[in-house]
Amino acid sequence: MSTLPFFGELCGLLTAVFWSGSSIVFSAATARVGSVLVNISRLIIALCCLVPLLLFGGCALELTRAQLLYLGTSGVIGLAVGDSFLFRAYRQIGPRVAMLVMSMSPAIATLLAFMVLDERPSVLGLVGMAVTLTGIAIVVNERRLGPAHARAGLASGVFFASLAAVTQGVGLIFAKLAFLQGSINGFVATAVRIASALFVLLPVVILLGRVTHPLRTFRNDRKALGLTAVGSVLGPFLGISTSLMAVAYTDVGVAATLMATVPIIMLPLVRFLFKERLTWGAIGGAFIAVAGVVMLFLH
Repeated sequence: MSTLPFFGELCGLLTAVFWSGSSIVFSAATARVGSVLVNISRLIIALCCLVPLLLFGGCALELTRAQLLYLGTSGVIGLAVGDSFLFRAYRQIGPRVAMLVMSMSPAIATLLAFMVLDERPSVLGLVGMAVTLTGIAIVVNERRLGPAHARAGLASGVFFASLAAVTQGVGLIFAKLAFLQGSINGFVATAVRIASALFVLLPVVILLGRVTHPLRTFRNDRKALGLTAVGSVLGPFLGISTSLMAVAYTDVGVAATLMATVPIIMLPLVRFLFKERLTWGAIGGAFIAVAGVVMLFLH
């Protein structure tokens, strides 16, 4: 166990930082070559980064059957199923509205953790979650839907984002169950989750013919390949690893809430990278969310 104070909470915030960066580059890559190819490629690239680290980094690879089962189930539900829903939602309603719907995930995770793991958050912890999610909702709601997102795809996009929120919460519970069986290296756990997701996703994608000539596609669009590679390092490689460490060292609901602060962290990124004007509502929502995060550190 880590002796660093608030290690789980810090990992949750670090996850949000990694996911903020990956969401920006993945959105750009998806617009160029499609969500299915990016979704599969990011997992393959991340696994290629993990394998040499596990082989030569001195990571303890021993896992029990129960840990393998829990992590594998978490990977299939959270990465194969959940992220497929999320990428579909990104395409139909955009990342902002999808993130607003995904704000349900911490509440779902907290409820499931109470029912399955008997995790009972403190009153201050519950207040902190509520305050943080309120700030996130304010920030996300400040960005209006564009014309392309205001048409018929809105209802189905919200539906897919809701499914993503539920599956993310369920995936975190199974990951926590694996860590409760004994100590696990975060990178080892990430590799098991990603390999399990690919074991399910690859046959389905191939049988349905959803990806054709991937190497040719990336050869013809080197920028899409570069964006996907950067996002793969930030998201599945680093982000998922720190998310599992967060789940291991703090309550599932707290970890999920801190990881949900992606829209807050994205504010300075979109301001400096895309020169977007920040409204006072977005700035106020960010301060509210930060106040909630402080409460979570003090819970």
